[in-house]
Amino acid sequence: MKHLLLGLALLVGGITSAGAVDWTAALAEKPAKLLSDYDLFTDLTAQKPAMGVVPYDLITPLFTDYAEKMRFISLPDGEAATYQGAGLPDYPVGTILVKTFAYPDATVSAVHGLNLIETRLLIHQTDGWVALPYVWNDDDTDAILKRAGKRLTVDWVQEDGTVLPIRYAVPNVNQCKGCHVTGGELIPIGPKVRNINHDFDYASGSENQLTHWARAGLLSPLPDDPAQLPRIANWLDEDHVSLNERARAYLDMNCAHCHADAGPGKTSGLFLTWEEEDASRLGVFKRPIAAGRGSGGFEFDIAPGKPDESILLFRMASTDPGIMMPETGRSLVHEEGLALIREWISRMDE
Repeated sequence: MKHLLLGLALLVGGITSAGAVDWTAALAEKPAKLLSDYDLFTDLTAQKPAMGVVPYDLITPLFTDYAEKMRFISLPDGEAATYQGAGLPDYPVGTILVKTFAYPDATVSAVHGLNLIETRLLIHQTDGWVALPYVWNDDDTDAILKRAGKRLTVDWVQEDGTVLPIRYAVPNVNQCKGCHVTGGELIPIGPKVRNINHDFDYASGSENQLTHWARAGLLSPLPDDPAQLPRIANWLDEDHVSLNERARAYLDMNCAHCHADAGPGKTSGLFLTWEEEDASRLGVFKRPIAAGRGSGGFEFDIAPGKPDESILLFRMASTDPGIMMPETGRSLVHEEGLALIREWISRMDE
């Protein structure tokens, strides 16, 4: 389904320049009521981006109740993000990151076979990043700002045709801060250099995203050969990537925004970033800082060879709000992700 969504977005062939976006609305202290007020799209429903709004994707994305996602970035004319290694570039004031969540919908009323649920904006304003959730109306013609969040019942039409009702949670602004915070500041999670360093199928042809961004003036200074730059593993690539790399990539994207040295989960003593090399900090034979229901009665965050005695897997397999991890952003268990981490822990004793 990922390619279905990308097909809607790939209507911006090749290099574009900024100019169409309403930067006054983007930088205003009071956010716009409607998504359409930002002029990010020439066709809002079809998610056809305006001039200077560039689609992108991630090598390993964050799981959100099996929602499909379309991502875009736009920078003010003449501005570029500064390359500063494998992590986040230094995105300039005015940067807008756009992420639309949608589900396949087989009903005749669905536009392009999709049900658009919400679009989240991260806007780098003069005082820092702000997160704004916009919820789509019933006919997918526009999305309305819902700073307090919203709960929706979404009928997810699965590949076999069965329908699964999902109690979907649009986060409020404070909940956005719960994940997007490092060192006390709101920041993006996904568009790190290591997680966008791969080819993307633009309308003009396939090209490395870093190369495309550099040629479009979105990123500089960039080393000549992006292929030599750090790159996170694709958690789904069983043919070319080791089990350890796939599991570490999955944990980095789904857990490490909290479980990092400067993240909200640092007090747990569990650190799940891609760069972490200390097995005990990764949870191997590490006892929990605080016991309780969240520990499931188990001794270690990761008990090598014993996934069913590992707190990490226990919390990933739960939907109990007092136990589950991640604690926000999902109401379902990610079965495929759970299976990956189960196999990873199972084979640690080999």
